[in-house]
Amino acid sequence: MSIAPHAPAAPSVLSALRSPRLLTREVLAGVVTALALIPEAISFSVVAGVDPAVGLFSSVVIAVVISIVGGRPAMISAAAGSVALVIAPLVRDHGVAYLVPAVVLGGVFQVVLGFLGVARLMRFIPRSVNVAFVNALAILIFTAQLPNLLGPDVPFVVWPLTALGVGIIIGFPFLTRAVPAPLIAVVVVTTITIVFGVVVPTVGDEGALPTALPGFGGITVPLSLETLQIVAPYAFGVAIVGLIETLLTAQLVDSLTETRSSAWRESWGQGIANIASAFFGGTGGCAMIGQTVINVKTAGARTRVSTFAAGASVLVLTIVLHDLVAQIPMAALTAVMLMVCVATFDWHSVRPRTLGRMPLGETAVMVITVVVVVATDNLATGVIVGVVVAALVFARRAAHVVSVVREPVDEHTVRYRVRGALFFASSNDLVTRFSYAEDPQRVVIDMSDAHVFDASTVAALDGIEQRYARHGSTVEVVNLNTGSVALHGRLTGRLD
Repeated sequence: MSIAPHAPAAPSVLSALRSPRLLTREVLAGVVTALALIPEAISFSVVAGVDPAVGLFSSVVIAVVISIVGGRPAMISAAAGSVALVIAPLVRDHGVAYLVPAVVLGGVFQVVLGFLGVARLMRFIPRSVNVAFVNALAILIFTAQLPNLLGPDVPFVVWPLTALGVGIIIGFPFLTRAVPAPLIAVVVVTTITIVFGVVVPTVGDEGALPTALPGFGGITVPLSLETLQIVAPYAFGVAIVGLIETLLTAQLVDSLTETRSSAWRESWGQGIANIASAFFGGTGGCAMIGQTVINVKTAGARTRVSTFAAGASVLVLTIVLHDLVAQIPMAALTAVMLMVCVATFDWHSVRPRTLGRMPLGETAVMVITVVVVVATDNLATGVIVGVVVAALVFARRAAHVVSVVREPVDEHTVRYRVRGALFFASSNDLVTRFSYAEDPQRVVIDMSDAHVFDASTVAALDGIEQRYARHGSTVEVVNLNTGSVALHGRLTGRLD
């Protein structure tokens, strides 16, 4: 469902503060969302290769900051799987010390891109690339869980515990949706391991959990060209992947709430949130589709209060319950992440019936994007390659919709009617569509149903005139529309 340009804005914070009923709803929505956010924040920390505290504090800072500077009220931003996947190779290959400068630079990129109007470029990302991005994200999150299931030191009991967690997440919503099913799964699996003394890998084994508020840190690696060369590619990945997922999620919330958001503000706001997160030792992040749906659709939130409440609740729950959180089995979090994969993957896109209806070019774009992402372990690279391939597919398809029809007028004149969009891909073939040797002295090219888009087409028309001139014929180009006349005249004047 699309949102009309005159769609109303979301309710303001002031309206929530003036209404006790609305304020209560927003705060409770934030608390419920926080309960669903904690397991995933811990899981994404493991994916990124950092302590659970890093992902938790990152979620706190990003949610609180974005609730103030963001452009989409009620959307939840926190430490996200897509960003964790981008920075995981950096932490693995160069150490956690490079995390802060990478996330800071990524945030700077987002601020710059936001002010440059990158949000407008979202219209140029085809649906096939969007679908491939989501599917590749699900695949990468799934592969990141395999060490928790297939590692050499993983006890067999992890498998039934993980299966139990998956079963609870699937079945509990049939009883009630008042409490997030992932939270119930974590509680049940953790209780079983504690009560029965089952020895399995836990969150505490992954690193120390926080017992106090985070301190303001800084960059500890040398600020040198070498450091920039190391972190820049990962920072760019953080920026691009974060913006893509954030803006796609914002569009979803706009549709769910029938309100409008500011994509421009959300873009640079994410950058500010990531910079703040980095200086508090966070991993960086972006909008989270699952938690946002819980906040907006399940809990009914509509204002920034819910986003702030979610971040504050994560902080309180983490510090107060850190000893209990440390005992959560990794099997429970693996179950949560496996279901995140299932929920993230667009299963409709791979159904035989869907694939049979889709144009072959779009299917190829989707497959190539997924393959590149999985092969490079980089979502940004896959999206860029996907957009380039999609553009080539479109150019090839558009090139074949141009038609040139020859109509003899009299013995001295022939008219050619050109139809279609003329740009570099279609105009290169245009020169070959005329009968230079057979045509009479006067040739009229009727452009009533055509539009000139670029210099390649102007050059092609000049080439046609020159070839006819060598055969002693004159060419008259008629009925160019206003835009085509302006472009043709300007470029012809420069070429002359």
